[in-house]
Amino acid sequence: MKVLKDILYKVALNSTSGDMNLEVSSIAFDSRKVSSGSLFVAVKGTQSDGHAFIQQAILAGATSVVCESVPDQLVNGVTYVEVKSSSEALGIVAANFYENPSKKIQLIGVTGTNGKTTIATLLYHLFRNLGYNCGLISTVENKINDEKIPSTHTTPDPIRLNELFDEMINKGCTHCFMEVSSHAIVQHRIAGLNFKGAIFSNITHDHLDYHGTFDNYIKAKKVFFDGLSPFSFALTNIDDRRGKVMVQNTKASIKTYAIKNVADYKLKILSSSFSGLEVELDGGVQTWFRLVGDFNAYNLLAVFATATELGEDAKEVLTQLSTIEAAPGRFEQVRTNSGVMALVDYAHTPDALKNVLDTIKRFRTGNESVITVVGCGGNRDKDKRPLMAEIACKLSDKVVLTSDNPRDEEPEQIIKDMEEGVSPSNYRKKLSVTDRKEAIKLACTLAEKNDIILVAGKGHEDYQEIKGVRYPFDDKKVLKEMLELTQNQA
Repeated sequence: MKVLKDILYKVALNSTSGDMNLEVSSIAFDSRKVSSGSLFVAVKGTQSDGHAFIQQAILAGATSVVCESVPDQLVNGVTYVEVKSSSEALGIVAANFYENPSKKIQLIGVTGTNGKTTIATLLYHLFRNLGYNCGLISTVENKINDEKIPSTHTTPDPIRLNELFDEMINKGCTHCFMEVSSHAIVQHRIAGLNFKGAIFSNITHDHLDYHGTFDNYIKAKKVFFDGLSPFSFALTNIDDRRGKVMVQNTKASIKTYAIKNVADYKLKILSSSFSGLEVELDGGVQTWFRLVGDFNAYNLLAVFATATELGEDAKEVLTQLSTIEAAPGRFEQVRTNSGVMALVDYAHTPDALKNVLDTIKRFRTGNESVITVVGCGGNRDKDKRPLMAEIACKLSDKVVLTSDNPRDEEPEQIIKDMEEGVSPSNYRKKLSVTDRKEAIKLACTLAEKNDIILVAGKGHEDYQEIKGVRYPFDDKKVLKEMLELTQNQA
């Protein structure tokens, strides 16, 4: 139990009505999760407005309410707290309720369009290998030491976040590495958190369905760095032309990493193949990594730089990093006896797809075909659909356009939107198959020995979301099954 006035510490209050010394048993922003003695925070969301559920929350037992507009009819015995932003207040209140657990752990946030999951996951595995108890909050999964916790959002809501941090501390964790999405920043899900460090990977076309413009998307990412304390560090990729913009107003200590430009942390790629990367860091230290592609060289450099900033021994960091594999569904090879190179990757943005296909192009001999299976998600940024198809057709020999997670949209319409990006000269390369399993089967049928199949877009996901229902679907399992089926028939 916590006292209301204590958990409102640092919240900007407009007005209060009622007893500020009452005890709060729990916090909720979903009226269905309210219990006796709860503080209900009425948040205006994208789907519904919590203010419409204040009365329902009180009937369920809420004794205090945080809101942006106080109801006309007040209920006796209930304390009302008016604030400018309920979503921001929720983050601060949640942190206070759990006694600010992010201040008791080395919390590192990773933001950017691509690379967030890989960087956060590599950091988690690195620090586990270095002997630390630590946590991970990512798109793929959340972890506390070796315990896996299902992930429903890239960045959880503030209450869940602080619950996780509190549990991590209770289980001896000293570090946590988390992805910080642009949605989470704008929605104040990270309000009230204390970050030891923040990493910017890159920014490219994505989430314009939510942010409206690319400029708004950039500004959303930048807010994360603007809010850092002077006691933290901001690590930015200055090979990305927005890398310097991200940190221009931060109070944190600025550190840079790059492959092309002069930076605090820099490496040179000596060799690159399907089996891994050989690089040389400043100072002449050469290291082999199991991860594949130039884009992973950036991810590895960000991890090395972060570990160094956290005081770890550089030689030991490189030794441990050389043993770690990529996150699930990131340029992941699906091994069969078919003679076909099969890859699954989460690439669901134009830039990510280009990076993967450029990497494949660099490794191929030219005597094999590259067959790409790709779709785009429904209820998401429509502007990237033709771009995805254009890139796939330009950098592949054959392309099968198909469903991703169509959600509430018709997959046929999504594919039509993608087809608009296919130039007349590339139209002969394109095939369209609505059913994702059949699309993967077709790619496997078309493939001959030594050809390369890339199934892009879903990576680690083990479901396909259609009309509000998540059906079991794992690209890796389907690709393996279809390769074995079709190649045995050949």
